[in-house]
Amino acid sequence: MKNSYIAVIGGANIDIQGFPHDKLVFHDSNPGQIKVSLGGVGRNIAENLVKLGVNTKLISVVGTDPYGLKILEEAKVIGLDMEDSIVLKDEATSIYLSMLDESGDMVAAISYMDIYEKLTVDFIKQKKKVIENSKLCIIDTNIPREAMEYILMNNNNIDFFLDTVSTAKARKVKDLIGYFHTIKPNKIEAELLTGIAINNEDDLKIASEYFLQKGVKRVFISLGDNGVFYNDGHNINHIRPPRVKVVNATGAGDAFMAALAYGHFYELGIEEMAKMAIAASLIAISHENTINPYMSIESIKSKMKEIELC
Repeated sequence: MKNSYIAVIGGANIDIQGFPHDKLVFHDSNPGQIKVSLGGVGRNIAENLVKLGVNTKLISVVGTDPYGLKILEEAKVIGLDMEDSIVLKDEATSIYLSMLDESGDMVAAISYMDIYEKLTVDFIKQKKKVIENSKLCIIDTNIPREAMEYILMNNNNIDFFLDTVSTAKARKVKDLIGYFHTIKPNKIEAELLTGIAINNEDDLKIASEYFLQKGVKRVFISLGDNGVFYNDGHNINHIRPPRVKVVNATGAGDAFMAALAYGHFYELGIEEMAKMAIAASLIAISHENTINPYMSIESIKSKMKEIELC
């Protein structure tokens, strides 16, 4: 049914993460734990949305190797619709290998994501109905630029949300930014996309207004443990979260985007969306899994009460 679901187009992969027991020592073998879990920015956002009770369709690509089959199997278990994804025989599913430091922050990573090049314009054309019947569509920059451009140019009535993924991948959308309804770059990505150095609140306002002038309707600039700055041309604010212990920071951005999409899906105001997004990211970083198994709309609302007290 039209407008009854969110479409997500982006990455689905296996995450392999290393957690040292003590302070990370470079150029040496570090005793610790290694965790293998399902990941990919698009897939992570989609799983968080499912946990928030939103019907979600994920358009991605996996191989028929054990990793790809595990991603498809888990999607069925949690209720994530991957019927519109490509499953390629004899192709290796994307892998993201990361090393975290003793504080839970990622210090280095290697991504093997060649399979995403199979998300071609010809394939995306076959999914036009899935995209145009969604309430909103989230795109992550793992997919090829040509596919992103085609989606944005040929679906004029859809609100597109952008997850920039990384500084390197954000470059793909620099000249397409105005086609997105909502974006959530971090400070470094915002600097890259605008050409504006961000050193204070005034710079945040100038950068956000650059995006608005390009055509973006809602701008959220993520500032890590300093919260989020948002601007929609009418409402401007900087919300700072309470301090929490970081167990694993990897999934914070994915949870943040899922909460923004939830807010838009239910037509909430920008301030409530921002508070929900911060609450979701705080819940995400408090668990060793990239996606907190206890993520829910109830847990977000509870965490929002702590933000109100800041």
